[in-house]
Amino acid sequence: MAIVNYREVRAVYTDTAITVYQAYATPIAGAALRAGRFVAPFKRERMTWIKPSFLWMMYRCGWATKPGQEHALAVSIARDGFEWALRQAVLSHYDRDLHADHAQWSRELKRSPVRVQWDPERSLRLGELPYRSLQVGLSGEAVNRYVDEWTVEITDVTAQAREIRQRLDNGDEPGAAALLPEERVYPLPADVAERIGAG
Repeated sequence: MAIVNYREVRAVYTDTAITVYQAYATPIAGAALRAGRFVAPFKRERMTWIKPSFLWMMYRCGWATKPGQEHALAVSIARDGFEWALRQAVLSHYDRDLHADHAQWSRELKRSPVRVQWDPERSLRLGELPYRSLQVGLSGEAVNRYVDEWTVEITDVTAQAREIRQRLDNGDEPGAAALLPEERVYPLPADVAERIGAG
């Protein structure tokens, strides 16, 4: 896939849903998979970060091997919910191109239940790439909507993650790449793209 923009959302999506990734310890992941939604011991009081990029999630959780992140989950959520979150979002770091001044950014950050940050996208070997990948942090109202309204399906992709890692360890990069989800550039509405500094 040709990369045109420095900051783009790349994801698996349909006309109605987009897939994001999270990684959790067995108790949280197991309960979520059984219920088809996030339930205790998942804590709504904590900010929860969702990531549309599979490889960024693999970088973060070490192919589902890091303590407390042994289960990689693909969470299908409603696109209108995802876009609602981005319309409420404030960047985690001040950007003079998006905010009148530091004080305005700080006020917005305190009020918003959603924050976003753009981190280096990752290669198949999890090295940094020269363009950015989106992370979305949900708190308060946004977490409640995520859990109660937006979630369509939760799938365990731990075995897939570990199989990709095994193929890489065996030197089979084409085989590993063939197992990756097919992510495409997500068509952000213009107002959303402006809000989060995409482009």
